[in-house]
Formats: sequence, structure tokens, C-alpha cells
Amino acid sequence: MNRTRVRLEDRGLVECPRWHDGELWFADWTSGEILALSEHGTVRVATTAKAPPLSFDFGPQGDMYVIASGASHLLRFNGSGLEEFAELGANGWNEIVIDPQGRIYVNGPAILLIHPDGTVETQAEGFQFPNGMALSADGRTLVCAESWAKRLTSFDVAADGRLSHRRVWADLPGWPDGICFDAEGAIWYADVPNACCCRVREGGALLDDVKLDRGAFACILGGPDRTTLYITAARWFGMDKMDQMGGTGQLLSVEVETAGAGWPHG
Repeated sequence: MNRTRVRLEDRGLVECPRWHDGELWFADWTSGEILALSEHGTVRVATTAKAPPLSFDFGPQGDMYVIASGASHLLRFNGSGLEEFAELGANGWNEIVIDPQGRIYVNGPAILLIHPDGTVETQAEGFQFPNGMALSADGRTLVCAESWAKRLTSFDVAADGRLSHRRVWADLPGWPDGICFDAEGAIWYADVPNACCCRVREGGALLDDVKLDRGAFACILGGPDRTTLYITAARWFGMDKMDQMGGTGQLLSVEVETAGAGWPHG
């Protein structure tokens, strides 16, 4: 029996799902849009930006912060458009996650910590294609997917948000992209080449998987009780063939037993 439900289809390369204020938010890298899908199935465009990549997350006050293609700044959505918030000093930034204190982690050439006042500090370097990031429910562990290394890498998070004690959280059989924590401390990761979403515990033991007919790019546990696993999926032809992905993007959902936890907050 197919566990998945199609919530939306005929999009481009869809990424970065977030559950916020009762809606499923996501980015369409093909169209360069950040959109919100209501529980009734209506879609609205919140803002547009150059893509790919195009990633975003919400701060504790509901402010949306954005990483856009080629931008050397972290951007903030002001309700009508995007404004510069912090100078990142380079480009090639990919993913973003925000903690309950409003501290922002961005990855790409490195993992950066951006404090609420806009101060930027480099926390770690030397990754093999850093991708999705997630913070544990107690806020003491940050995990980053290293797609080319086929592993999840974790750090201790200090009270001031700084990272230390870099280590392997799990070696994986596939290529992790977007990730999220659940209430049992397990992680769901999306895998594009293997067209699946997998749930693993620390150390890499497989607990569950959801098989798809196209690449899984990212996932989030959302819904009113955070027991709906939302997956962004599309057929993958390479970054230089983004136009061929038009119409293959889907938002999927699967009901699971263990609720989401940590951040990104579903």
C-alpha cells in the first residue's frame, strides 16, 4: 500500500519545506519563488528571489530569513520584499536553520553563526557538500548532512550558540539532503539518488523508509501535532538542466507515529 499522499504537483525543483502558521511553506528553485500551501490546497507566493539555491527559515518572532543564489548577504523578508540583514563574505551558501533564541546557522563553504544583531562568526569548515541542517529538541546538538561524504555530522552547541566537538553522527548508505529531528532523537533524511526518505538513529541504524518514484530533496515533520512527514520531491537532471525539472516537482505527505522535535520547527 502506498503510504504517500500527493499534496501538490506540477511544480519545479521544490526544496526547503517548513511548517509555519498552519501552512506548508516551500521554495521552488525552478521558478525562484517562496510559496505557502494552505490546508485547503491553495497556494500563494510570498516572495521571489534568484535561485538556485533558495532556502529560508523562520525566526522566533516569525521573521523569515532567506539564502538566495549568488547572494553574499543573508536576506530578511520585510513583508513586501527582501532586504540585506548580514554580510556573509562570500557566496555559495546553501542551507539555513534558526534556533529559539534567533541565532541563525548557514552553511555552504563553511557553517556560519549569525547572531541576532547581525554579527557573523565562522564555526566549521572542510565539508563535503554540506546540505540540510537540524537542531535537536534540547538545542544542544546541531547535525549537518554531508551529501558527498554520505554521512551526518554533528556538533555540540554551547549556551552562546557556538559549535564544538565535531563528530560523525551516522554513516549512511545514501546521499543525505534535507533533514529533520523527531521526538525520539532520530533523524529523517531525504535522498535524491535513491528516491527515498529514511529515518535513522544515531549510529546509522535504519528505522523506517518511504520510497518514492523521484528524488527526495528535503523533509519536515509538520501539521498540528507534527506527525505528518512532508517531502519535497522532483526528477533530477542536474543543476544545468533546471528547466527540464519543470512540472516534475511534488509536495508529498506521509503520516508517522513519532512527532517532530527541534528545529527547523515544524
